[in-house]
Amino acid sequence: MTVNQWIPAAHAGDATGDNARRLRDLFRDWGHTADIFALTIDAGLEGDIRPWSDPDANQGDVTILHFAVPSPMTAAFGRLPGLRVLCYHNVTPARFFAPFDAGLVGLATAGRRELRSLVGRVDLALAVSDYNRRKLEAYGFERTGVLPLILDTDRLRAAPPVPDLDALLSDGLANILFVGRIAPNKKIEDHIRLLEHYKRYVDSFYRFIFVGRYDAVPAYYSAIRALIERFEILPDRVWFTGSVPEAELAAYYRHAHVYVSLSEHEGFCVPLVEAMAMDVPVLAYGAAAVPETLGGAGVTFAPKNLEYAAELLADLVYDEPLRERIIGGQRARLDAFQPDRIEAEIDAALAPVGV
Repeated sequence: MTVNQWIPAAHAGDATGDNARRLRDLFRDWGHTADIFALTIDAGLEGDIRPWSDPDANQGDVTILHFAVPSPMTAAFGRLPGLRVLCYHNVTPARFFAPFDAGLVGLATAGRRELRSLVGRVDLALAVSDYNRRKLEAYGFERTGVLPLILDTDRLRAAPPVPDLDALLSDGLANILFVGRIAPNKKIEDHIRLLEHYKRYVDSFYRFIFVGRYDAVPAYYSAIRALIERFEILPDRVWFTGSVPEAELAAYYRHAHVYVSLSEHEGFCVPLVEAMAMDVPVLAYGAAAVPETLGGAGVTFAPKNLEYAAELLADLVYDEPLRERIIGGQRARLDAFQPDRIEAEIDAALAPVGV
């Protein structure tokens, strides 16, 4: 059997593309012919990902479209002669972008519209979380399921030291970590408000670190910087690193005292699993798919009371018995993401189309 995967853009280090490559390797291990086709391909990935213009892209017995953004792939996918499987990774609601970027509002709106255009035109509609699966049901997809992500956290555990960065992060300050794009749905402004509560009423030995691109929504990043200035936060206590090499990412996790997520819209949230794998206690606002991903591990809270969250944050930094209990629960949760278990779930999810 030929199992093709379509992704609009193949980026190095992108969670969707990384997962597609792991799926392809799994399909090949199962004895299938499997390839990935993309509209745009980052330099260095040309030998690994094939262009969507290749005629073989249309020859799959089964084709899986990884959907997160609108693209010409959507309409073409709905007309393919073989079996069609949608894998929904989530589309951020347009309302988050409305104050900052009209273009991204249009992109998000088009994404939801294109997703709905596939109702009745796919053989199986899967999602990377049950939260996303329920969204598919709400849109009208009838045959749904969960196709879990294949995550590689061993790469972080095995990463080499970064001596200069390791030294900087070992200066006695509590390192409060966030990993991901600086985007409105992540509610970075709430991280800054949490920081203000923390430094004003709880503890002065802190450093908030944001690892990830900050150029995706420039107006939003500017608003974040303005909020930092308004609160008169010392520049060296808030780091925006931009994208970093994998060894540096591992160093940030290794030295983090707490991982904080205040996001209000996540379809899965891979950094939560990475933090758990690196034994970083997680403090998270319980919205969207976050409680599902954590599965009872870490510390979640709702409603979003940031004064309360600041107290929880201090407990996770300084209360060693509490940290040990939380880390123990997170280690137990990681069993759900073990490769053999995930592969069995993928096998069951794709059984209806014979993969």
